[in-house]
Amino acid sequence: MNFLFPFIAVLLGAGAAMLFKSPAVGRMKLLLAFSGAFLLSSVASEFLPEIYENGDHNIGVYLIAGVFLQIILEFFSKGAEHGHLHIHKESNEFPYLLFGSLCLHAFLEGMPLQGHGSMVYGIAIHKIPIAFIFAGFLLNSSLSKWKAVAILLLFAVMSPLGSLLAGELEFFDAYMTPIQAIVAGIVLHVSTTLILESSEAHKFNLAKIIVMLLGALLGFVI
Repeated sequence: MNFLFPFIAVLLGAGAAMLFKSPAVGRMKLLLAFSGAFLLSSVASEFLPEIYENGDHNIGVYLIAGVFLQIILEFFSKGAEHGHLHIHKESNEFPYLLFGSLCLHAFLEGMPLQGHGSMVYGIAIHKIPIAFIFAGFLLNSSLSKWKAVAILLLFAVMSPLGSLLAGELEFFDAYMTPIQAIVAGIVLHVSTTLILESSEAHKFNLAKIIVMLLGALLGFVI
């Protein structure tokens, strides 16, 4: 059932985009700061210790590879993974590279989630603003609503699909530790970017500090 949380989160974000034309900027930044702190806490307290327990000396290489893989993905996704979508709204051309990058990011995120409760919740929370922004773009584009919904559903199933395939196909068993390390690098990059970009000129106000501390605490506790 945990695999369904990222799927439900995308539906919640897309549903909110259908109901509200634009979110309150302050609230969106608070949600981004909370999700960034939650993810960072989860990967530090749960994911990294498990990965390093396996004793593979190449873990650091895979971890850094994940960071740079995410940087490359963001070149095509225009920063949508951390709550931004730098794309011309008047463009009627569907952003295939952006969509493919988001789907690959979501698929990879989902692969190592078996048995990682806090990571599942953190990634689910992190998907809500992504889905909101991406859905808003699709609904304001020249696409029909049915096509927009189909695209959003395809995006929504990518993380559960990654979890399902990684859990069912024996092929991935031998490579799960490197996959976990790569995903940890991806999440580390996204979470720190979420925290930094939720601030104005890298200054944190009291509300953002509180939600980040709350997110970090929940990431350790859950």
